[in-house]
Amino acid sequence: MGGVNRTRSGAGSDPRSRTRGGPGQAGANLLVVRSHNTALVLDLLRTAGSEGISRLELAERTGLTPQAVSKITARLREEGLAAEAGRRASTGGKRATVLRLVPEAGHAVGVHLDRDELRAVLVDLDGRVVAERRAELDLGAGATAVVGALAETAGELIADGGDALLGVGVAAPGPLDHDHGVLHRVTGFPEWDGFPLRDALAERLGVPVVVDKDTNAAALGLAVGGEGGSFAYLHLGTGLGAGLVIGDSVHRGPRTGAGEFGHQVIQLDGPPCHCGNRGCVEALCLAAVDRAEPAEAARVLGAGAANLAGLLDIDQVLLGGRTIAAAPEIFVRGVAAVLDERARREGALGTTVPVRLVPGGDRTVAEGAAQLLLAPLFGRANG
Repeated sequence: MGGVNRTRSGAGSDPRSRTRGGPGQAGANLLVVRSHNTALVLDLLRTAGSEGISRLELAERTGLTPQAVSKITARLREEGLAAEAGRRASTGGKRATVLRLVPEAGHAVGVHLDRDELRAVLVDLDGRVVAERRAELDLGAGATAVVGALAETAGELIADGGDALLGVGVAAPGPLDHDHGVLHRVTGFPEWDGFPLRDALAERLGVPVVVDKDTNAAALGLAVGGEGGSFAYLHLGTGLGAGLVIGDSVHRGPRTGAGEFGHQVIQLDGPPCHCGNRGCVEALCLAAVDRAEPAEAARVLGAGAANLAGLLDIDQVLLGGRTIAAAPEIFVRGVAAVLDERARREGALGTTVPVRLVPGGDRTVAEGAAQLLLAPLFGRANG
């Protein structure tokens, strides 16, 4: 295990002691009382922001009766999730009271577990980061050491989150089983195959834990944050993968196997990859990066992105990850050039797929991991 380099930001940096129950207990009130109708109301309260929204507007937008909305909002106010935000100017009748979400009423921890480091954030119900930690680690150090580091870092943020904590979302390298939180043969680390990360961490922390692929978590966070339509999030860091959103919904596949983008073979006699194949996009990209040839890495990434765009007919390609962050303009320009060339070859049928950087920077995956807990609360489990 490498040394620890921790950073803190935002409010709530001083850990507070709290009582923890068994796995699945913390944050239970927020999770189990949610109905579909309540989720609709909460989502509208969230999107309304500090200006708030009236009960009448909630009824009109959800299709619920005013009586149903009143019952739901009364319960949300009792639980501290909603509060009055003033009154709206009258148009002749009684001035309408508007309600808003109380962001600090709940928190979630999001963890990006990478091959050589972990980054963790504590976010409120609005998705705003209020604290964060970062620590070096070695994924090859073994499950005991890695779970221990994960628990230590996440535990500090759990203390910051207080009693209204929904749980911890972990975004890890794939492939993995999202439904059961079990890792499979992580590229370069086959010893993790079959490890029940979700259950091991939940037992250690005493809070609900959700595990998903790093790229899926990032794609969910981007969709919840306002990225609409169908897009591919390409993450190039210590490895290469894709998070896919099709028709405003994260596409995981029946075995969480979708998005294993880095291991498409584009050069049959290419260099060997840790996955056992030769000429994978990931191996070619990382080899070019190691040679300090980011333009070549971008060209290779663009070839893979063009395959994906042609297969899925997506609206846009979003780029992220620390390797891309080291040369953002080169990667955006290089990937876009390959996609432009493909569109020109297709003639009138071809439409250039736009390429741009994700807005979240280094925290994109960690923030998306927190949304694994937050998004279902607002009826947005898949974006």
